Amino acid sequence: MSIKLVAIDIDGTLLNSERKLTTEVKAAVKKATDQGVNIILATGRPTIGVIPLIQELGLENDHSFVVTYNGALVQNAGTKEILVEHGLTFDDYLEIEYLSRKLGVHFHVQDHDRMYTANRDISEYTIEEATLTGIPLSYRSVDEMTPDMHIIKSMMIDHQELLDAAIKQVPKDYQERFAMVKSAPYYYEVLNKQATKGAAVKELSELLKIKPEEVMTLGDNENDLTMIEFAGLGVAMGNAVPAVKEIANKITKTNDEHGVAYAINEWVL
Repeated sequence: MSIKLVAIDIDGTLLNSERKLTTEVKAAVKKATDQGVNIILATGRPTIGVIPLIQELGLENDHSFVVTYNGALVQNAGTKEILVEHGLTFDDYLEIEYLSRKLGVHFHVQDHDRMYTANRDISEYTIEEATLTGIPLSYRSVDEMTPDMHIIKSMMIDHQELLDAAIKQVPKDYQERFAMVKSAPYYYEVLNKQATKGAAVKELSELLKIKPEEVMTLGDNENDLTMIEFAGLGVAMGNAVPAVKEIANKITKTNDEHGVAYAINEWVL
């Protein structure tokens, strides 16, 4: 059965190690979308951090979509129509922010337009995330946050050793009530339980009446595991972490060897 939908992680997958799109990847994506394949960019980034890539890839059409905030938001790449949204409540924010302070790690949250941190000593990784994605960053104390805010994603961020030690101390009930996943050595994302890349790709596939066996997904890190598992053809990048390679149906080349282009040319086109 032919592949009708391709979901592609961005950092470490679509982009090379210089965080750039290669000519080969752009050509393969264009050829696939010209043939009517539904292309999805699936990322932990906020939507604002994906718009330049959508434009560079020419995905402003009615059969391209974007999954952002690690699955919390699904939009049409052309019309910007929101198809799926699974955010956090204000009470969730208060609870997770308090836990981060107890664990001794930095913390920030994002809504549709901005990133907020209550840490006066703003983490270098918060600054890196804001710089990478282009989302505006504000210091805002917990008392200044309000219940009417539409928080989509929260992240515990810190040096890898501190963060890994903190993750081990997260109470079990948090892991049962929230989707919690490492998306980088220094990023631990805490989201609505329904917000995973796999769930988002599944919901979108159902809306488009596309079967799992008609879906190919590509990723490199732990936050890609759910969508690799969902797809009929789950593809790990050559540079993927071992956990992704273990469950993938196929392994393509690395992101510095145009692995996305290789996978599209081999298994889609």
